[in-house]
Amino acid sequence: MNIVRSLLQVFGSRKMAALLLLGFSSGLPLFLTSKTLQAWMTVEKVDLTAIGLFSLVGLPYSLKFLWSPLLDRFALPFLGRRRGWLMTIQIGLLIAIACMAFQQPKQALQLLAINAVAIAFFSATQDIAADAYRTDVLEELELGAGAAVFVLGYRVALLLTGSLALILADRIPWSSVYLLMAVGMIIGILGTLFAPEPKEIRPPESLAAAVILPFGEFFQRQGVIRAFLVLLFIVLYKLGDSFVNNMSTPFLLQTGFTQTDIGAIQGGMGLIATIIGTLAGGAVLSKIGLNRSLWLFGGLQALSNLAYLLLAQVGKNYQVLILTINIENFCAGLGTAAFVAFLMNMCNQRFSATQYALLSSFMAVSRDILVAPAGSLAKNTGWPLFFVISIIAAVPGLLLLPFFAPWNPKPGALSRPGLEEEEEDLWGTK
Repeated sequence: MNIVRSLLQVFGSRKMAALLLLGFSSGLPLFLTSKTLQAWMTVEKVDLTAIGLFSLVGLPYSLKFLWSPLLDRFALPFLGRRRGWLMTIQIGLLIAIACMAFQQPKQALQLLAINAVAIAFFSATQDIAADAYRTDVLEELELGAGAAVFVLGYRVALLLTGSLALILADRIPWSSVYLLMAVGMIIGILGTLFAPEPKEIRPPESLAAAVILPFGEFFQRQGVIRAFLVLLFIVLYKLGDSFVNNMSTPFLLQTGFTQTDIGAIQGGMGLIATIIGTLAGGAVLSKIGLNRSLWLFGGLQALSNLAYLLLAQVGKNYQVLILTINIENFCAGLGTAAFVAFLMNMCNQRFSATQYALLSSFMAVSRDILVAPAGSLAKNTGWPLFFVISIIAAVPGLLLLPFFAPWNPKPGALSRPGLEEEEEDLWGTK
């Protein structure tokens, strides 16, 4: 009974409610420049290879560490160090997404790409601020719950922009769909206004310090070899999942399902599976620890691609489609909850914007760059073999886990760095 009461206190706090809304805001732009945009391009008969290459518009997600020190060093003159940036960026996103309503994929692919890159830039910058805010505001014992709630909001946004958008696209023009999605950014703006201010943390003394110290501190704390293994793991952990995510919408449309079919099933049972998976991931993580969660959820995340392989074999089958969407959403919720907690755990709060941006930029490498040839690969191999390759692609990330996240870790092996200890190491004084 005490455990239930404590869980309700954690999940029912203002802090968690704000993280839910900020997670939604963080997730809303992603599919509007990837899966949902791919559906629009597929319907407009854009070449499949071009659709696959369009994942490169997400390059800002991989390069965001380059400008993240600005958000660590400087604060805007309203709403505090993190929330001021969030508010400004969210307004920019609302405008940029609305501009997509004026694009024509078949006639002006280059203009579409420029608009999509602008959305990706604002979205990546919003992620810098949101990830830093989440890392700053959460205590160590709240990491699992905070990661789960944020990912829940993120996944709800993905389902709405990937499901509701597809359902609407069968009934209204795509331009109107993007205008409606732009209005959804108001939820993020309200979340920023509602969010409690994290405790004051001394920012870096200069822009040069904001650029150099976060990287030096990370490699000093981890050790050079271990740090490089961590970065390689971040690139590879969700690679198999990224292959499937990049091409699942074209696959389902080419299999014969309508946009309404995909949207309705993802937005119904898929949403429930995501909620269950994300919250279950946070709860299980608090019980078995971060290391074992990375092992268990990573394995399930890889095996979930077998559902797509089955669907590729049987063709247009609604029962198998329902099974596939539910398995994918549930396992993605599990894996992402553990992965986000792992990334937060790697950060020093003094440099949380830059360090989290660095780490999540490596994650974006697999989601946006390594999967760019996925369309050409699927066209040359066929869908069944493509999904087999996606399962194999998930294995290298799991093989790296013993080096820094063993199944039976030593006590405190993955604890967050103490601020006082890090200050003494980096500045020579407390």
